[in-house]
Amino acid sequence: MSLDLEKLKEYKENPKTRFYAERYEFLIQKENENAEMASADESMADLVKEDNVQIETEKDQIEKQMDEILKSEVEEVTFPNEILLEVRAGAGGDEASLFASELANMYKKYAEKQNWSFKVVNISESSAGGYKEGSFEVKGQGVFKKLRYETGIHRVQRVPVTEKMGRVHTSTASVAILPIRKTIHFEIKPDEIEMEFSRSGGAGGQNVNKVETAVRLIHKPTGIDVRCTSERSQQKNREKAMSILEAKLQVLKEEEEAKKFAANRKSQVGTGDRSEKIKTYNFPQNRITDHRISQSWHNIEEALEGDIDDMLEAVFEYEANLENSEEK
Repeated sequence: MSLDLEKLKEYKENPKTRFYAERYEFLIQKENENAEMASADESMADLVKEDNVQIETEKDQIEKQMDEILKSEVEEVTFPNEILLEVRAGAGGDEASLFASELANMYKKYAEKQNWSFKVVNISESSAGGYKEGSFEVKGQGVFKKLRYETGIHRVQRVPVTEKMGRVHTSTASVAILPIRKTIHFEIKPDEIEMEFSRSGGAGGQNVNKVETAVRLIHKPTGIDVRCTSERSQQKNREKAMSILEAKLQVLKEEEEAKKFAANRKSQVGTGDRSEKIKTYNFPQNRITDHRISQSWHNIEEALEGDIDDMLEAVFEYEANLENSEEK
């Protein structure tokens, strides 16, 4: 049994499966030649039959390989191996900015454990040395799949260094995980973008402040603001800022779509709502609580060192169970 011509054409048009499809075509041709040979000479029938068994086995193997390649492509579109991770200080002034920088460092250390690359796109520091906001490009196998449920408000409860009375303060920082996909399903018109250039600040060598390499893009229809300072050239910063803007607009579009169906979902874990309080880090009690799944861990110091696999897995399991129950 051979693949239909339309399916084979689809495989031939894909660069990743073209070689296999061409081999598959060759095997079909060989089967046809065998059929002609057997009809012309009955003594060849047994030999042809044996050869066709081998051909059929190889065809099955090739079809499975092509299917696996297409499945992995779908997986990569759904769960790309590149994200923009954003942290932003919320309520709590300097303490919130310090917590935001600790969260960024936590994800950086987790990325190192996963052998992912973690690169600064742009950081705005507070007077206390924390982050008012920070953007980071993270690349690696399974990065979006593993971190996609970290979007939301993270709350910290502890005694700040500046607190003289020993009182516990509550501060917040927001985290956003934005997948960077290779293809987008909308058009960004040039007249919708306002572009600004400035000198990059901070560390980076003697030339960093001499040339206007930092790029800021503003998408007028939505007000989305993107700044990139990580690259040494204006062109590269502009390209990266554009890919980040595309990612943000894609997420905005997906969020709008998700809201249409939110009422039908039992779970809110996967909605990616940035205003939702998802975790509390309570230092006096050495406890991290994920409010979405009502589960706690007593390992704040270890978590801030990047040991967050257990917490990520617990959310995946919770979401998977709910999805299974929704399907029934």
